[in-house]
Amino acid sequence: MTATPQLETYRGVVYPAQCDAMGHMNVQHYIAAFDQAMWHMMHELGYRTPADSGVGYGWADVRHVVDFRTELRPGDLYKVSSGVRKIGGTSLITLHRLFKLRTGELAAECDMTSVYFDLAARASCPLPQAVRDAARACLQAAS
Repeated sequence: MTATPQLETYRGVVYPAQCDAMGHMNVQHYIAAFDQAMWHMMHELGYRTPADSGVGYGWADVRHVVDFRTELRPGDLYKVSSGVRKIGGTSLITLHRLFKLRTGELAAECDMTSVYFDLAARASCPLPQAVRDAARACLQAAS
């Protein structure tokens, strides 16, 4: 059972240059919207990108599963809503749903697995406790 995402994490508009030869938004731009949404979601969960780049921790998306439902065309406005699906020791699984604003239709959704990462060691590391606590609260609120 999947909880409904509760956080609005991104809004955008489809520009003609983002469309492919068939006249709808190209896959790469859906992924870009989901990536933007993930950073906004991390912010909502209390993660702050360190001002000092020497800190050496960040996030690595290791899995995206995207389900495309309806096409977005030039000029379409859209929003992404996000939520936590599962909390691991070093990772979060999140669900991001992209909706066409004019109709409210679900255009696409993405299950994303993101790992908290030690950039120097090139290895996963435990989630920060504040992020874990906020993710748990988000998960409970959605169920």
